[in-house]
Amino acid sequence: MPIGGVATDPNVTAAATDRNRLSDNYDTFLLLLTAQLQNQDPLAPMDSTQFTQQLVQFSQVEQQIRTNEQLEGLVGQYQAASAGAALSYLGKDAIIEANETYLANGEANWAYNLPTNAESMTVHVRDMSGRIIYTSTTEARTSGEHLFTWDGTTNSGGTAQDGVYELTFEALNAGGTAVTPTVNVRETIMGVDFSSGTPVVITPSGTRSIDQIRSVLNG
Repeated sequence: MPIGGVATDPNVTAAATDRNRLSDNYDTFLLLLTAQLQNQDPLAPMDSTQFTQQLVQFSQVEQQIRTNEQLEGLVGQYQAASAGAALSYLGKDAIIEANETYLANGEANWAYNLPTNAESMTVHVRDMSGRIIYTSTTEARTSGEHLFTWDGTTNSGGTAQDGVYELTFEALNAGGTAVTPTVNVRETIMGVDFSSGTPVVITPSGTRSIDQIRSVLNG
Protein backbone atom coordinates (compact mmCIF):
# COMPACT_ATOMS: atom_id res chain seq x y z
CA MET A 1 0.00 0.00 0.00
CA PRO A 2 1.51 3.41 -0.93
CA ILE A 3 2.32 5.72 1.92
CA GLY A 4 1.09 9.31 1.67
CA GLY A 5 3.28 12.35 2.27
CA VAL A 6 3.72 13.61 5.76
CA ALA A 7 1.96 16.91 6.39
CA THR A 8 4.11 19.67 7.80
CA ASP A 9 2.73 21.84 10.58
CA PRO A 10 3.48 25.46 9.59
CA ASN A 11 3.54 26.41 13.28
CA VAL A 12 6.52 24.15 13.98
CA THR A 13 9.67 26.25 13.76
CA ALA A 14 12.98 25.07 12.35
CA ALA A 15 14.53 25.28 15.81
CA ALA A 16 11.79 23.08 17.29
CA THR A 17 12.36 20.50 14.55
CA ASP A 18 16.11 20.57 15.21
CA ARG A 19 15.55 20.15 18.94
CA ASN A 20 13.36 17.08 18.37
CA ARG A 21 15.96 15.60 16.04
CA LEU A 22 18.73 16.29 18.57
CA SER A 23 16.68 14.67 21.33
CA ASP A 24 16.20 11.52 19.24
CA ASN A 25 19.91 11.39 18.41
CA TYR A 26 20.87 11.95 22.04
CA ASP A 27 18.61 9.12 23.20
CA THR A 28 20.15 6.83 20.60
CA PHE A 29 23.66 7.88 21.66
CA LEU A 30 22.94 7.12 25.33
CA LEU A 31 21.41 3.75 24.44
CA LEU A 32 24.46 2.73 22.41
CA LEU A 33 26.85 4.09 25.05
CA THR A 34 25.11 2.13 27.78
CA ALA A 35 25.33 -1.04 25.68
CA GLN A 36 29.04 -0.46 25.06
CA LEU A 37 29.75 0.10 28.75
CA GLN A 38 27.84 -3.02 29.75
CA ASN A 39 29.69 -5.15 27.23
CA GLN A 40 33.17 -3.71 27.45
CA ASP A 41 36.20 -5.86 28.18
CA PRO A 42 37.07 -5.41 31.89
CA LEU A 43 40.73 -5.90 31.03
CA ALA A 44 40.62 -3.16 28.35
CA PRO A 45 38.01 -0.63 29.45
CA MET A 46 36.78 2.04 27.07
CA ASP A 47 38.56 5.36 26.89
CA SER A 48 36.16 7.92 28.36
CA THR A 49 37.70 10.77 26.38
CA GLN A 50 35.84 9.96 23.17
CA PHE A 51 32.31 9.84 24.53
CA THR A 52 33.02 12.83 26.77
CA GLN A 53 33.87 14.81 23.64
CA GLN A 54 30.66 13.59 22.03
CA LEU A 55 28.66 14.78 25.04
CA VAL A 56 30.32 18.17 24.73
CA GLN A 57 29.36 18.30 21.05
CA PHE A 58 25.74 17.52 21.91
CA SER A 59 25.82 20.35 24.46
CA GLN A 60 27.19 22.78 21.88
CA VAL A 61 24.51 21.85 19.36
CA GLU A 62 21.83 22.32 22.03
CA GLN A 63 23.19 25.80 22.80
CA GLN A 64 23.08 26.68 19.10
CA ILE A 65 19.48 25.50 18.84
CA ARG A 66 18.59 27.61 21.87
CA THR A 67 20.19 30.62 20.17
CA ASN A 68 18.18 29.91 17.01
CA GLU A 69 14.97 29.76 19.07
CA GLN A 70 15.77 33.15 20.57
CA LEU A 71 16.46 34.57 17.10
CA GLU A 72 13.15 33.18 15.85
CA GLY A 73 11.46 34.93 18.76
CA LEU A 74 13.11 38.22 17.82
CA VAL A 75 12.02 37.78 14.19
CA GLY A 76 8.44 37.23 15.37
CA GLN A 77 8.58 40.38 17.50
CA TYR A 78 9.98 42.36 14.57
CA GLN A 79 7.22 41.14 12.26
CA ALA A 80 4.56 42.05 14.85
CA ALA A 81 6.09 45.51 15.25
CA SER A 82 6.21 45.96 11.47
CA ALA A 83 2.56 44.99 11.21
CA GLY A 84 1.60 47.49 13.90
CA ALA A 85 3.59 50.25 12.21
CA ALA A 86 2.08 49.48 8.81
CA LEU A 87 -1.47 49.62 10.16
CA SER A 88 -0.79 52.99 11.78
CA TYR A 89 0.05 54.39 8.31
CA LEU A 90 -3.41 53.73 6.83
CA GLY A 91 -4.95 56.76 5.19
CA LYS A 92 -1.80 58.86 5.51
CA ASP A 93 0.48 60.23 2.82
CA ALA A 94 4.03 58.93 2.81
CA ILE A 95 7.29 59.86 1.15
CA ILE A 96 8.47 56.65 -0.50
CA GLU A 97 11.80 55.94 -2.17
CA ALA A 98 10.70 54.65 -5.57
CA ASN A 99 10.90 55.54 -9.26
CA GLU A 100 7.26 54.64 -9.97
CA THR A 101 4.21 56.73 -9.23
CA TYR A 102 0.64 57.19 -10.47
CA LEU A 103 -0.45 59.61 -13.20
CA ALA A 104 -3.88 60.96 -12.25
CA ASN A 105 -5.85 63.89 -13.65
CA GLY A 106 -2.95 64.87 -15.88
CA GLU A 107 -0.28 65.11 -13.19
CA ALA A 108 2.50 62.94 -11.78
CA ASN A 109 5.26 64.23 -9.50
CA TRP A 110 8.69 62.90 -8.60
CA ALA A 111 11.33 64.42 -6.31
CA TYR A 112 14.92 63.49 -7.09
CA ASN A 113 18.17 64.17 -5.25
CA LEU A 114 21.40 64.54 -7.18
CA PRO A 115 24.50 63.54 -5.16
CA THR A 116 26.68 65.83 -7.35
CA ASN A 117 26.18 68.45 -10.04
CA ALA A 118 24.92 67.11 -13.37
CA GLU A 119 26.22 68.92 -16.46
CA SER A 120 23.79 67.10 -18.73
CA MET A 121 20.63 65.17 -17.93
CA THR A 122 17.93 63.41 -19.87
CA VAL A 123 14.79 62.26 -18.07
CA HIS A 124 12.64 59.43 -19.40
CA VAL A 125 9.11 58.49 -18.40
CA ARG A 126 8.44 54.81 -19.03
CA ASP A 127 5.28 52.74 -18.89
CA MET A 128 5.20 49.51 -16.92
CA SER A 129 6.42 47.51 -19.92
CA GLY A 130 9.59 49.64 -19.96
CA ARG A 131 8.77 51.61 -23.11
CA ILE A 132 9.88 55.26 -23.16
CA ILE A 133 6.80 57.41 -23.78
CA TYR A 134 8.16 60.82 -22.80
CA THR A 135 11.66 62.33 -22.82
CA SER A 136 12.89 65.61 -21.42
CA THR A 137 16.40 67.01 -21.81
CA THR A 138 17.20 69.56 -19.15
CA GLU A 139 19.95 72.06 -18.55
CA ALA A 140 22.66 71.50 -15.96
CA ARG A 141 21.40 70.70 -12.48
CA THR A 142 23.13 71.38 -9.19
CA SER A 143 23.38 68.74 -6.48
CA GLY A 144 20.43 68.50 -4.11
CA GLU A 145 16.64 68.19 -4.32
CA HIS A 146 14.66 68.84 -7.50
CA LEU A 147 11.06 68.28 -8.59
CA PHE A 148 9.95 66.75 -11.88
CA THR A 149 6.30 67.14 -12.88
CA TRP A 150 4.78 65.37 -15.87
CA ASP A 151 1.39 66.29 -17.33
CA GLY A 152 0.92 63.05 -19.25
CA THR A 153 2.04 64.41 -22.63
CA THR A 154 3.79 61.76 -24.74
CA ASN A 155 6.60 62.08 -27.28
CA SER A 156 4.06 61.49 -30.06
CA GLY A 157 1.98 64.46 -28.91
CA GLY A 158 -0.78 62.39 -27.35
CA THR A 159 -1.87 62.09 -23.76
CA ALA A 160 -1.03 59.08 -21.63
CA GLN A 161 -3.78 57.28 -19.77
CA ASP A 162 -3.90 57.38 -15.99
CA GLY A 163 -1.75 54.65 -14.53
CA VAL A 164 1.65 53.80 -13.09
CA TYR A 165 4.78 55.21 -14.73
CA GLU A 166 8.49 55.06 -13.97
CA LEU A 167 11.08 57.84 -14.07
CA THR A 168 14.64 57.04 -15.22
CA PHE A 169 17.67 59.27 -15.76
CA GLU A 170 20.72 59.62 -17.99
CA ALA A 171 22.90 62.14 -16.16
CA LEU A 172 26.61 62.94 -16.39
CA ASN A 173 28.85 65.13 -14.25
CA ALA A 174 31.57 67.44 -15.59
CA GLY A 175 33.99 64.53 -15.80
CA GLY A 176 31.61 62.42 -17.89
CA THR A 177 30.80 60.03 -15.04
CA ALA A 178 27.22 58.85 -14.64
CA VAL A 179 25.26 60.45 -11.81
CA THR A 180 22.51 58.36 -10.20
CA PRO A 181 19.86 60.34 -8.32
CA THR A 182 17.69 59.05 -5.50
CA VAL A 183 14.00 59.33 -6.40
CA ASN A 184 11.08 59.78 -3.99
CA VAL A 185 7.33 59.99 -4.52
CA ARG A 186 4.44 61.04 -2.31
CA GLU A 187 1.54 58.60 -2.19
CA THR A 188 -1.41 57.75 0.03
CA ILE A 189 -1.26 54.45 1.92
CA MET A 190 -4.58 52.75 1.22
CA GLY A 191 -4.06 49.31 2.73
CA VAL A 192 -1.71 46.74 4.21
CA ASP A 193 -1.01 43.27 2.76
CA PHE A 194 0.03 40.52 5.20
CA SER A 195 -0.12 37.59 2.77
CA SER A 196 3.66 37.30 2.32
CA GLY A 197 4.42 37.15 6.06
CA THR A 198 6.21 40.50 6.09
CA PRO A 199 3.64 43.31 5.77
CA VAL A 200 3.75 45.64 2.77
CA VAL A 201 1.68 48.77 2.27
CA ILE A 202 -0.63 49.35 -0.68
CA THR A 203 -0.55 52.65 -2.58
CA PRO A 204 -2.11 53.74 -5.91
CA SER A 205 1.07 52.47 -7.61
CA GLY A 206 0.95 48.99 -6.03
CA THR A 207 2.68 47.48 -3.02
CA ARG A 208 5.64 49.05 -1.22
CA SER A 209 7.89 47.44 1.38
CA ILE A 210 8.13 49.12 4.77
CA ASP A 211 11.83 49.90 4.25
CA GLN A 212 10.94 52.07 1.22
CA ILE A 213 9.01 54.51 3.42
CA ARG A 214 11.11 57.55 4.28
CA SER A 215 8.51 59.54 6.22
CA VAL A 216 4.78 59.54 7.01
CA LEU A 217 2.75 62.75 6.92
CA ASN A 218 -0.27 63.61 9.08
CA GLY A 219 -1.93 65.87 6.58
